[in-house]
Amino acid sequence: MTIYYKICIHIVLIFFMAYAPCMAGNSLSDEEKKTIVYEMYGKYKKQDFPDVKEIHPKQAMELLKAGKVIFVDIRKQSEMDVSMLPDAIPEAVFLEHPEKYKNKMVVAYCTISYRSALFTQRMQKQNIPVQNLIGGLLAWVLEGGKIYDQKGETRRIHVYGKEWNYPADGYESVMFGFFERLLDP
Repeated sequence: MTIYYKICIHIVLIFFMAYAPCMAGNSLSDEEKKTIVYEMYGKYKKQDFPDVKEIHPKQAMELLKAGKVIFVDIRKQSEMDVSMLPDAIPEAVFLEHPEKYKNKMVVAYCTISYRSALFTQRMQKQNIPVQNLIGGLLAWVLEGGKIYDQKGETRRIHVYGKEWNYPADGYESVMFGFFERLLDP
Protein backbone atom coordinates (compact mmCIF):
# COMPACT_ATOMS: atom_id res chain seq x y z
CA MET A 1 0.00 0.00 0.00
CA THR A 2 1.29 3.41 -0.88
CA ILE A 3 1.33 6.26 1.62
CA TYR A 4 -1.14 8.13 -0.59
CA TYR A 5 -3.59 5.22 -0.40
CA LYS A 6 -3.26 5.01 3.40
CA ILE A 7 -3.90 8.74 3.75
CA CYS A 8 -7.02 8.47 1.59
CA ILE A 9 -8.36 5.60 3.70
CA HIS A 10 -7.75 7.61 6.89
CA ILE A 11 -9.57 10.62 5.45
CA VAL A 12 -12.56 8.48 4.48
CA LEU A 13 -12.66 6.85 7.92
CA ILE A 14 -12.45 10.22 9.67
CA PHE A 15 -15.29 11.52 7.50
CA PHE A 16 -17.56 8.58 8.35
CA MET A 17 -16.67 8.70 12.06
CA ALA A 18 -17.51 12.40 12.12
CA TYR A 19 -20.64 12.42 9.98
CA ALA A 20 -22.24 8.99 10.31
CA PRO A 21 -23.78 9.87 13.71
CA CYS A 22 -25.24 13.02 12.14
CA MET A 23 -26.86 11.06 9.36
CA ALA A 24 -28.19 8.42 11.75
CA GLY A 25 -29.66 11.04 14.09
CA ASN A 26 -31.87 12.37 11.33
CA SER A 27 -33.83 9.10 11.14
CA LEU A 28 -35.38 9.73 14.57
CA SER A 29 -38.88 11.14 14.97
CA ASP A 30 -39.29 14.66 16.33
CA GLU A 31 -40.67 13.19 19.57
CA GLU A 32 -37.55 11.05 19.97
CA LYS A 33 -35.32 14.04 19.23
CA LYS A 34 -37.27 16.15 21.72
CA THR A 35 -36.74 13.50 24.41
CA ILE A 36 -33.00 13.44 23.69
CA VAL A 37 -32.67 17.24 23.71
CA TYR A 38 -34.58 17.67 26.98
CA GLU A 39 -32.63 14.83 28.61
CA MET A 40 -29.31 16.36 27.50
CA TYR A 41 -30.32 19.76 28.82
CA GLY A 42 -31.53 18.18 32.08
CA LYS A 43 -28.16 16.50 32.64
CA TYR A 44 -26.31 19.74 31.97
CA LYS A 45 -28.60 21.62 34.33
CA LYS A 46 -28.25 19.10 37.15
CA GLN A 47 -24.45 19.04 36.89
CA ASP A 48 -23.52 22.60 36.02
CA PHE A 49 -26.29 25.10 36.74
CA PRO A 50 -28.97 23.62 39.01
CA ASP A 51 -30.25 26.97 40.30
CA VAL A 52 -30.57 28.85 37.04
CA LYS A 53 -34.02 30.22 36.28
CA GLU A 54 -35.51 28.83 33.11
CA ILE A 55 -38.50 28.90 30.81
CA HIS A 56 -39.99 26.23 28.55
CA PRO A 57 -40.10 27.03 24.81
CA LYS A 58 -43.93 26.84 24.73
CA GLN A 59 -44.14 29.47 27.51
CA ALA A 60 -41.64 31.66 25.67
CA MET A 61 -43.71 31.36 22.48
CA GLU A 62 -46.77 32.64 24.35
CA LEU A 63 -44.77 35.60 25.69
CA LEU A 64 -43.53 36.28 22.15
CA LYS A 65 -47.10 36.38 20.82
CA ALA A 66 -47.96 38.88 23.58
CA GLY A 67 -44.87 41.01 22.84
CA LYS A 68 -43.55 40.46 26.37
CA VAL A 69 -40.18 38.82 25.71
CA ILE A 70 -36.75 39.71 24.36
CA PHE A 71 -34.44 36.88 23.32
CA VAL A 72 -30.70 37.20 23.90
CA ASP A 73 -28.55 35.03 21.64
CA ILE A 74 -25.35 33.96 23.40
CA ARG A 75 -23.75 32.31 20.37
CA LYS A 76 -21.02 33.52 18.04
CA GLN A 77 -21.96 35.79 15.14
CA SER A 78 -21.30 33.04 12.60
CA GLU A 79 -23.90 30.86 14.35
CA MET A 80 -26.38 33.73 14.53
CA ASP A 81 -25.92 34.33 10.80
CA VAL A 82 -27.39 30.87 10.15
CA SER A 83 -30.44 31.09 12.42
CA MET A 84 -31.87 33.02 15.36
CA LEU A 85 -35.07 33.27 17.35
CA PRO A 86 -37.52 36.02 16.35
CA ASP A 87 -36.23 39.55 17.06
CA ALA A 88 -33.33 38.19 19.11
CA ILE A 89 -30.42 40.44 20.03
CA PRO A 90 -26.79 39.47 20.54
CA GLU A 91 -25.38 39.24 24.06
CA ALA A 92 -23.20 42.33 23.51
CA VAL A 93 -26.22 44.48 22.61
CA PHE A 94 -28.05 43.35 25.73
CA LEU A 95 -25.05 44.01 27.97
CA GLU A 96 -24.70 47.59 26.73
CA HIS A 97 -28.00 48.57 28.40
CA PRO A 98 -29.73 45.68 30.20
CA GLU A 99 -32.04 48.15 31.95
CA LYS A 100 -33.55 48.97 28.54
CA TYR A 101 -35.33 45.59 28.62
CA LYS A 102 -36.73 45.77 32.18
CA ASN A 103 -40.34 45.74 30.93
CA LYS A 104 -39.91 42.42 29.11
CA MET A 105 -38.89 38.97 30.18
CA VAL A 106 -35.31 38.44 29.06
CA VAL A 107 -34.69 34.91 27.77
CA ALA A 108 -31.19 33.76 26.88
CA TYR A 109 -30.52 30.87 24.51
CA CYS A 110 -27.91 29.06 22.44
CA THR A 111 -28.00 25.71 20.62
CA ILE A 112 -29.11 23.62 23.60
CA SER A 113 -28.91 26.37 26.26
CA TYR A 114 -25.69 25.35 27.98
CA ARG A 115 -23.76 28.52 27.15
CA SER A 116 -26.85 30.61 27.77
CA ALA A 117 -27.33 28.99 31.19
CA LEU A 118 -23.84 30.11 32.19
CA PHE A 119 -24.71 33.61 30.96
CA THR A 120 -28.00 33.49 32.88
CA GLN A 121 -26.12 32.45 36.02
CA ARG A 122 -23.77 35.44 35.67
CA MET A 123 -26.68 37.81 35.14
CA GLN A 124 -28.58 36.45 38.15
CA LYS A 125 -25.49 37.01 40.33
CA GLN A 126 -25.60 40.65 39.20
CA ASN A 127 -29.34 40.86 39.99
CA ILE A 128 -30.21 41.19 36.30
CA PRO A 129 -33.34 39.10 35.69
CA VAL A 130 -32.74 36.63 32.87
CA GLN A 131 -34.21 33.21 32.24
CA ASN A 132 -32.67 30.39 30.25
CA LEU A 133 -34.61 28.78 27.38
CA ILE A 134 -34.87 25.07 28.19
CA GLY A 135 -33.28 23.08 25.35
CA GLY A 136 -32.33 26.17 23.32
CA LEU A 137 -32.83 26.50 19.58
CA LEU A 138 -33.22 22.76 19.23
CA ALA A 139 -36.14 22.53 21.64
CA TRP A 140 -37.63 25.69 20.12
CA VAL A 141 -37.93 24.18 16.62
CA LEU A 142 -38.91 20.76 17.98
CA GLU A 143 -41.80 22.50 19.79
CA GLY A 144 -42.90 24.16 16.53
CA GLY A 145 -41.17 27.54 16.87
CA LYS A 146 -39.86 29.41 13.86
CA ILE A 147 -36.30 30.65 13.34
CA TYR A 148 -34.91 33.39 11.14
CA ASP A 149 -31.86 34.63 9.30
CA GLN A 150 -31.22 38.02 7.65
CA LYS A 151 -33.60 37.15 4.79
CA GLY A 152 -36.53 36.01 6.94
CA GLU A 153 -37.80 32.65 8.10
CA THR A 154 -35.32 29.85 7.49
CA ARG A 155 -35.27 26.07 7.63
CA ARG A 156 -31.55 26.02 8.38
CA ILE A 157 -30.45 25.61 11.99
CA HIS A 158 -26.98 25.86 13.41
CA VAL A 159 -26.49 22.83 15.67
CA TYR A 160 -22.87 23.54 16.70
CA GLY A 161 -21.66 19.94 16.44
CA LYS A 162 -22.70 16.34 15.82
CA GLU A 163 -23.50 15.76 19.50
CA TRP A 164 -26.40 18.23 19.15
CA ASN A 165 -27.59 17.29 15.67
CA TYR A 166 -31.29 16.93 16.51
CA PRO A 167 -33.15 19.46 14.36
CA ALA A 168 -36.86 19.14 13.74
CA ASP A 169 -37.94 17.34 10.58
CA GLY A 170 -37.70 19.63 7.58
CA TYR A 171 -34.71 21.53 8.95
CA GLU A 172 -31.22 21.42 7.52
CA SER A 173 -28.44 21.12 10.09
CA VAL A 174 -25.51 23.47 9.73
CA MET A 175 -22.40 22.77 11.74
CA PHE A 176 -18.94 24.13 11.40
CA GLY A 177 -15.89 21.94 11.34
CA PHE A 178 -13.40 21.66 14.15
CA PHE A 179 -11.01 24.23 12.67
CA GLU A 180 -13.80 26.68 11.82
CA ARG A 181 -14.90 26.58 15.47
CA LEU A 182 -11.35 27.16 16.67
CA LEU A 183 -10.82 30.12 14.34
CA ASP A 184 -14.19 31.78 14.92
CA PRO A 185 -13.90 34.36 17.70
